[in-house]
Amino acid sequence: MAYVERLAKEGGKDIKAKKRRIELHLMPFFGQMSLPAISIADIERYKLVRLAELAVRGGHRVRPKDASKLALTRPGTVNRELAALSHLLHMAVEWGWISHVPVKVRLLQDEARRIDYLTTEECRRLLDAAKADDNQQIYPFILIGLKTAMRRMEILRIRREHVDLAGRTIFIPKAKAGMRMQPITGPLAEFLEGYLAALPKDTPWLFPSPTSAAGHTTDVRKAFRRAVVAAGPDPDRILRHALRHTAITHMVQALVNLPTVKIFSGHKTLAMVERYAHASAAHIQASLDRLEAQYEKKD
Repeated sequence: MAYVERLAKEGGKDIKAKKRRIELHLMPFFGQMSLPAISIADIERYKLVRLAELAVRGGHRVRPKDASKLALTRPGTVNRELAALSHLLHMAVEWGWISHVPVKVRLLQDEARRIDYLTTEECRRLLDAAKADDNQQIYPFILIGLKTAMRRMEILRIRREHVDLAGRTIFIPKAKAGMRMQPITGPLAEFLEGYLAALPKDTPWLFPSPTSAAGHTTDVRKAFRRAVVAAGPDPDRILRHALRHTAITHMVQALVNLPTVKIFSGHKTLAMVERYAHASAAHIQASLDRLEAQYEKKD
């Protein structure tokens, strides 16, 4: 595939994900069309077909023409595929393959996207369950996730030299928005000090796996689900990314200013952080009510 090959040579990002989306979904649908021939109608038809496929996978019997029921599906998956198509079209122009972008790729509306997160009590129960699990890596994985909002692979790729205990930071060389320094709390730094000391001296990884080609663990799905089940929350609702949602939501609920939350979470823009503020509106209002009550007492 010429697009993926050239993107790899030029140091493009998320190449594996783009390749997968193109091969599995975009090529089967658009493969017989030339890039300049792609129209708005084609893209709208693609949206309906993919949403219907995802609905069926989720257990819903939905036909592509029955658009009213397609809200049962989550549009985020389709939006990532559309973003890959949009990037392909723009790069094709930059590389001189086509003269202009033939169509503006509009994403699906995702305003109703739910943010699933854990309460502080659920966090405590999850950590207790993880500590009791046979998998010795699931507790540090969950603890780091809850304390830093780092993404799954950002955590699993941590190397010894990335952890600065004195400076209380973790270096993330391949973050989604580019390399960054992740601040960590004092208690987490203390935990990591002991955890690092207990690891085999010859491993550079915090989550080593001798059976993995990467040298480190790449999947904690089963252990994570066991811990969630043992802790009580719905395991179909609380997935691994909920750790990140939880950490960010709790910061917003603590009334930390959004630019600081953005630095902490590694989001590209403030707009991406603001949805956590919207999701926490009731909690924030309750905090303001308590603050107002304090003023009234002083009067």
